[in-house]
Amino acid sequence: MERVIIIRYSEIHLKGKNRGFFERIFMVNLERAMRGIRHELHRTSGRYLLAGYPEELEEEIMSRLKRVFGIHSYSRGLVVGNSLDEIYAAAKLFAPQDGTFKVDTHRADKKYPMTSMELSAAIGGRLLHDFPSLKVDVHTPEHTVYLDIRENGTALVFGSYEKGAGGMPVGTSGKGLLLISGGIDSPVAGYMMAKRGMGVKLLHFHSYPYTNDGAKEKVKTLSKILSGYSLSESLITVNVAHIQEEIHKTCAKELNVTLLRRFMFRIAEIVAKETCANCLITGESLGQVASQTIEGITSSNAVVTLPVLRPLIGFDKDEIIELSKKIGSYETSIQPFEDCCTVFLPDFPAIKPNLRFVEEEENKLPVKELIEEALKSKEEFKL
Repeated sequence: MERVIIIRYSEIHLKGKNRGFFERIFMVNLERAMRGIRHELHRTSGRYLLAGYPEELEEEIMSRLKRVFGIHSYSRGLVVGNSLDEIYAAAKLFAPQDGTFKVDTHRADKKYPMTSMELSAAIGGRLLHDFPSLKVDVHTPEHTVYLDIRENGTALVFGSYEKGAGGMPVGTSGKGLLLISGGIDSPVAGYMMAKRGMGVKLLHFHSYPYTNDGAKEKVKTLSKILSGYSLSESLITVNVAHIQEEIHKTCAKELNVTLLRRFMFRIAEIVAKETCANCLITGESLGQVASQTIEGITSSNAVVTLPVLRPLIGFDKDEIIELSKKIGSYETSIQPFEDCCTVFLPDFPAIKPNLRFVEEEENKLPVKELIEEALKSKEEFKL
């Protein structure tokens, strides 16, 4: 009898002949999540068994598994031989001593001499004999003892399912570069794309000395929180203060934000190609602020050739906040440090910028030189 954590994957079972690719990456991600903890990880027909870990670290392990995309559910359990006596000895440890219960059996080994119903009845009968206060309720039991008969002569016995993060294993859907700010939206956007299996690289624009080191540290903290889900390894930062100064001095004030975002997208595309990212990711939500109207989005998209993914485009603010709280980034996101988009913010930013007018104003600027200067400020911080 050995303590194990039983891990079941989510959408991977739909992948047909490509399943092996997804299973291998999923196992790599599980190993990364367990980094620093002694353990053994075994794959067996749609199940992964985590074993050999220090019992006192079980809660820490469960906490880490909550953040691994691709997991449908996981359970604390026991692996035993498939004899009736061994299964019962384990089942007894998960059974309540009173209240209602049922035994639920899954039989992967179809050659096992008892059917699922027969095995459930046999184990349930023994539990009723040893715990007279128990009552059977097969429809709405207060407790369930689960039996999983495997093909290798073993059985898994457990008492509950913990819901996993779902989605696809990170690294199975290419790489994207997230434009991460210090706000609520962008970390949630990164989370959403990581859930679909995309590896997420991180790029932050700052405006030092107009923004202080506290703003940069806030983004580093958000990046570390996100990396628990996205497996992001570093944060790249670029200073755009000189670009904002030039825009503010030279161009129509209502276009300050629109023109800055066009520079950000150009720089982001260069960084994406340098880091082998296949697309850009933003936290934009349609109509949420002036730069996120369809006209503003069109203006930004016009300067890049890579796809721009906006996973929050149809979300309202309450939905985004709810997700932010779920992933643990909300309290950091609302800390009162300004980001670069609040610097030189006009009183009345253009809500529906005309692309031709935007381009005319932008032609007043030394675009190439400003971008080259920005890229010289690039820094990378390991997470």
